[in-house]
Amino acid sequence: QVQLEESGGGLVQPGGSLRLSCATPTSSSIIKIKGWYRQTPGKQRELVASISSAGSTVYADSVKGRFTISRDNAKNTVYLQMNNLKPEDTAVYYCNVYDTYYAADFWGQGTQVTVSS
Repeated sequence: QVQLEESGGGLVQPGGSLRLSCATPTSSSIIKIKGWYRQTPGKQRELVASISSAGSTVYADSVKGRFTISRDNAKNTVYLQMNNLKPEDTAVYYCNVYDTYYAADFWGQGTQVTVSS
């Protein structure tokens, strides 16, 4: 079973900021944290941002210029800094990882982000 700890969600006003964290005590040679997805009721889970082991990043068009994904390899932790949040960013955010032992993707339990005045 993959051990993941997601944190940083919450309620914030439009224009505010939050930082999400996804951490695992397992070595990055076994568990590779790939990025963050989000999902709202009735919609498919969508990519927010991803980061490769080498640090290459990909962002959804809707978050470019506002969100920044980064990685701390020593802690095997990935962060998602979210600035200038908008109501449409409201969703459950999920950390996505790849387990090299099982050769499969796994998901964190999700953290709620609500942007509302």
